[in-house]
Amino acid sequence: MNEREKLLKRLSAHQFSMWELHMYLDTHMNDPKAMASYKKHEREYKVLKAEYERQYGPLTPSASVRGADWICDPWPWDIEEATC
Repeated sequence: MNEREKLLKRLSAHQFSMWELHMYLDTHMNDPKAMASYKKHEREYKVLKAEYERQYGPLTPSASVRGADWICDPWPWDIEEATC
């Protein structure tokens, strides 16, 4: 596994945790530990996302400066790097 894949896995883990905590907080909105955990994962996700986009380019269309840059990255099933 290369560094790019490791960073994507870390991003995915934080995103998953945020989603699970979000659903929990829908029914337990007064749980301060869950809210603190959500905010911790959110902060780390934002840091990792910025790092990924700095090194490898945008993850989403809205993060792209030139519009279609985000589609030039290789898709998970691509074996070779994209050549845009």
